Order: sequence, then C-alpha cells, then structure tokens
Amino acid sequence: MSQPVIQQAKSEAEPLSAAQDRRVKTDGDLRKLLLKKPSGARTADELTGDDGWMDMAGYANTYEHAGEEFVQLIESEFRRAAVTGWKSGSGSVEIRLIQYRQEENLAARGATENNQYAAEARPGTRILPVRGTTDGQVYVHSRPRTRPGEPPDYTAEAFAWRGDIAVEIFAWDSRPVSVAKVVDLAERQMERL
Repeated sequence: MSQPVIQQAKSEAEPLSAAQDRRVKTDGDLRKLLLKKPSGARTADELTGDDGWMDMAGYANTYEHAGEEFVQLIESEFRRAAVTGWKSGSGSVEIRLIQYRQEENLAARGATENNQYAAEARPGTRILPVRGTTDGQVYVHSRPRTRPGEPPDYTAEAFAWRGDIAVEIFAWDSRPVSVAKVVDLAERQMERL
C-alpha cells in the first residue's frame, strides 16, 4: 500500500514579531510587568526591598518552612522573582512574579497549584476564578487571622501562572478585603503578561 506524497512548504516560517512573542516580554525586566502603585498609595519598602527584586533566599523566607522551600526552589529551577507592594488606607498589597527556568518541568504551574491547595484549606474562604486564565483563582478569607496584642488581619490571595511565570498577589487589611479589588488586581496583572 502506498501513501500519497505530501508537498513540502516552499518558504520558511515567519518568526513571531516582538509584540507576539511573550518570551521577549518575560526575558526582559520583570519589574516592568508588575502593576504600578495606584495614585495616593504609599510604597511598602518592607515588602519590595530596594530595587523590586527578591532573591531565592528572600523568597524562600516568605514561607513558614524556609529551608524546605529553598530546596524546593532549587529543584523547581527558580530563576528570579520581581516584587512590588503598596499601602493604601489600612490595607496593603504585595504582588510577586516568580520565574522558573522550566527545563525539566512546569514549575510555575506546580508552584501555583501548591499555593492554591494551601489557600483552599483555610476555612471561610471564598474562591473565584481569574478571567483570562485556565486555572487562576482568587481566595478571599472571611475569618481574620488574630495574634495576641494585634488587630485582626483579614487576608486575600490570588494565584495564577502563564508560561514560566507564577503570579502571587496578597492583600491584607484590618477589615474584610474587597473581593472585587483582588479579582481586578489579578486580572490586570495577568493581562500584563
């Protein structure tokens, strides 16, 4: 039995333009992809550091078990992290873009799934999708975290990923965090990627 002969294309494929190629954006300065601080908000230097970059040790230290997280980041091929944050009224926001090399696995997706699993485990959590993503989620916690001698701390997070970048958004306030605000932040941040 013979098969028909298939004609080979006569010209080479056109490379993507810089506007179409997401790698051009994400291989540049990640800090330029972060949402800008809203007018009237104050920069939160304790969240963003001096230059908007967070090294692997600094990022690992944001987790409860920093040593274990550091090892996980090495295994996940952590590349770099950009961070911004601001304070507005009684609330604060922090946004992180965590980039992985992804030569062995889809680490950005895995990191996002791990963060989502932890956020879902908290009781009193409202979960909403992030439009424009396949599995991005916003988690708004109705029960505040309390610590002796401190006011209640209401929190919300958003976790999503695109390509080799995991997006993490955290919001804190002394009163319940606005669902619409966190959803808007997550959607606008994903549009920039």
